[in-house]
Amino acid sequence: MPLRFLGGVMRTLQVDLGDRSYPIHIGSGLLAVRELIAPHIAGQQVAIVTNETVAPLYLQQLIDTLDGFTVLPIVLPDGEEFKNWEVLQRIFDALLEARHDRKTTLIALGGGVIGDMTGFAAASYQRGVDFIQIPTTLLSQVDSSVGGKTGINHPLGKNMIGAFYQPKAVIIDIATLKTLPERELSAGLAEVIKYGLICDEPFLAWLEQHMAGLLALDEALLSEAIERSCAAKARVVSADEREGGIRAILNLGHTFGHAIETHQGYGVWLHGEAVSAGTVMALEMSCQLGSITQEQRDRAIRLLRSARLPITPPVDMAPADFARHMAVDKKVLNGKLRLVLLSALGEAVISGDFPRAVLDSVLATDYQRIAAQI
Repeated sequence: MPLRFLGGVMRTLQVDLGDRSYPIHIGSGLLAVRELIAPHIAGQQVAIVTNETVAPLYLQQLIDTLDGFTVLPIVLPDGEEFKNWEVLQRIFDALLEARHDRKTTLIALGGGVIGDMTGFAAASYQRGVDFIQIPTTLLSQVDSSVGGKTGINHPLGKNMIGAFYQPKAVIIDIATLKTLPERELSAGLAEVIKYGLICDEPFLAWLEQHMAGLLALDEALLSEAIERSCAAKARVVSADEREGGIRAILNLGHTFGHAIETHQGYGVWLHGEAVSAGTVMALEMSCQLGSITQEQRDRAIRLLRSARLPITPPVDMAPADFARHMAVDKKVLNGKLRLVLLSALGEAVISGDFPRAVLDSVLATDYQRIAAQI
């Protein structure tokens, strides 16, 4: 139920995980609403982890909101290439130098990299302290800030080192999207589209109708898209917190996409861009297996393209390159690769039972030709 505050409208969802349940608040101007943040801070010490891009925009505003707390700003370099052990160590160094104790609360102010690293630091510092997610990119608002996946990258694989660790709250201030570069906005829309593909076919039609408005930063449309995306993820996470089963459907396109990110070098392709191209490959595989029609495949690809996303993988990646990186994907169990595919638009399945010849065919497909024909 939307709630009105300070002349605006806020929507609140709940991630149901028993005594570790937490709210997701969605609205414009929430960075200034102390009542949403302060109740989730147990002690007096707060460390705000952000990056060099976000800090000049929103750090002081958040510090002002937290007047009365002892606030430690920790500003990290910006970029996926900095999601590693060395930069993570800067968070621990700052906390220890400032003598933060077990009652400290970490706040992640930034995109997915900041959220993942802050959550991992919170899970590890003194064996676990509280943290709050305040995501400032569309991708982090609809995906990485919700669900408790935290971690860093390794040169051999993306997000291979980390922990499941839930935040105390997720505060989504839609106003922060006004400063988001267009490329980052599109990257976030890849994850929004994903939810329609895996579990909400009517959402696809809604996105087709409203894509232009979303790209124009219409706040009402963004609020609707974020709420529907977060609601879908919250349902899945509540049912399978640690990805023992159904939660893996949230990784549609990610196995192919992570291979792209790792091969190209972290930060060259944005995560959402790689997921978009990877989703096209998952769509093609679903089509070759006969689970969806070519018309359904093309409809989904057109939607990704309308969001200004890449719909072809890098031309310099050979099938062997994909195979090498996919072999160390987190969804490999007992040496067997599992992929998230579609049984229909709006219905995802997790499959390790597919002919290797089909996967080889998908990796060798001419996606430039497909794109040209759609």
